[in-house]
Amino acid sequence: RLKPGATVRVDGQPLPTTAPTRVLAFHKPAELLTSTVGQHRVGTVYEVLLPQLTPDLARFTWHAVGRLDRGTTGLLLFTNDEKLLAHVTSPESRLPKRYVATVFSDADEEKVTPLREGMSLEGEPLRPAGVVLRDAHTVEVTVTEGRNHQVKRMLGAVGLPVRALHREGVGGLTLDVAEGTFRLLTDVEVREGLGYPPPAAGP
Repeated sequence: RLKPGATVRVDGQPLPTTAPTRVLAFHKPAELLTSTVGQHRVGTVYEVLLPQLTPDLARFTWHAVGRLDRGTTGLLLFTNDEKLLAHVTSPESRLPKRYVATVFSDADEEKVTPLREGMSLEGEPLRPAGVVLRDAHTVEVTVTEGRNHQVKRMLGAVGLPVRALHREGVGGLTLDVAEGTFRLLTDVEVREGLGYPPPAAGP
């Protein structure tokens, strides 16, 4: 192990002793667990992602940034940087997560008003959500916190039970890869899309 502040040199040139921050954007298919261990013949996102990695990426230890339910599809980020993971998943970062829900009942403006105004679930207050009605059975919901099954519970509470849920975006990033595939984000995308690293606090 290296001591803090140690410098490693090869041919007189210093080598970085900490791994660079890397983030992958993965399009999660349905019926996969965001877990390292499968259950009852249900596969995991790692079983789909890891075999696709190049040798350069496979050398890192990857962490899912948050999680998507087994039946939920869409953008799932992975990183080798635990500080970035904490930043993106912290409610204090207020990074927006944009979902598109297909609902069983007919959606209208009156039904979704409580989501926009800020509602409580089981006595727990939630921040106001951004809501766009795409059609009578398709509702776009943007939240800035990540409580368990939050979007499904919010919509269910206003009489719009969810049939299918898809995450389109996180922060300033929008899903742009085919289902079951991934791409490496650029440093600019990580900085501008995820606000990481956060700007240094002033004096």
